[in-house]
Amino acid sequence: MQSTPRVERAFLIRTFIQRRRFRALAILAGALLLVAAFAPSAFAQGNASGSANGQTEPATAAAPPAPPPAAAPSTPAAEHSVATAELPQDLSPWGMFLHADIIVKTVMIGLALASLATWTVFIAKSLELHSARRAVRQGLRILNTAATFAQAHEQLRSGTSPITQLIQAAGSEIRFSANSRGDGLKERIAWQLERLELKASRKIARGTGVLATIGSTAPFIGLFGTVWGIMNSFIGISNSHTTNLAVVAPGIAQALLATAFGLVAAIPAVMIYNVLARRTAHYRALLGDASAQVMRLVSRDLDRTKLPKSDPMSQAAE
Repeated sequence: MQSTPRVERAFLIRTFIQRRRFRALAILAGALLLVAAFAPSAFAQGNASGSANGQTEPATAAAPPAPPPAAAPSTPAAEHSVATAELPQDLSPWGMFLHADIIVKTVMIGLALASLATWTVFIAKSLELHSARRAVRQGLRILNTAATFAQAHEQLRSGTSPITQLIQAAGSEIRFSANSRGDGLKERIAWQLERLELKASRKIARGTGVLATIGSTAPFIGLFGTVWGIMNSFIGISNSHTTNLAVVAPGIAQALLATAFGLVAAIPAVMIYNVLARRTAHYRALLGDASAQVMRLVSRDLDRTKLPKSDPMSQAAE
């Protein structure tokens, strides 16, 4: 009975000793791991410092005297001053035009001339259409109030307006067809009037094709100038060995100015072309109304009398 507590006490003592031994072994193993982790970096730093000290002493002894410390920071300042001197100081549209490449400058001049041509055509055709439509309206009022073709011919036989040409062509056809009245006469007069309408329409639309050409090609011409200018800017980057945006920004701005010139020339050209096309269509409609009025008077006189020479139509033609 007494041996059992002794055995248990001895077992407890051995267990406590083993636990302390295991704990000590664990602490030792952790310390070894920490030493193994930090030892290579410390060894490398020691070697680097040793080699640097070893190289510095002979280099210091053999090297010539160093230049003054004030000369070192002078290089960035000089580069900055040179870069600033090379940059164009005037970045206004006129300054960018003067400093632009010869190809870009040629594109800008061409687009400026195209814009000038656009506004010249607009002013000239607007005045021409205004006077032509006013003359046609006056002739229409006379045709609407005339009771016979002879009266209309008497009032409109002098002048150079399209209505006068319509009346003169109808009178000439009546005179040449004095002995052959009927539907054939009306058809011949209608053909003559149709040809005169087409002639007047072509005349009034002359010059508007330039606006269509400018409106469709000016953006691409400006884009060509832009591409050329940007290409020169990238070539400048390669030659100067720098990626500083302040060095290449003026060239890119000059290139984009060519695109702006193209848009300034193209947008008004397209808008003016549409305006003139609508006014020309209205003028053609007025000519069509005038032709219809002339045919109405001719048809009325043909239905009114069948006399070959004493009728009002023969008198008007004579």
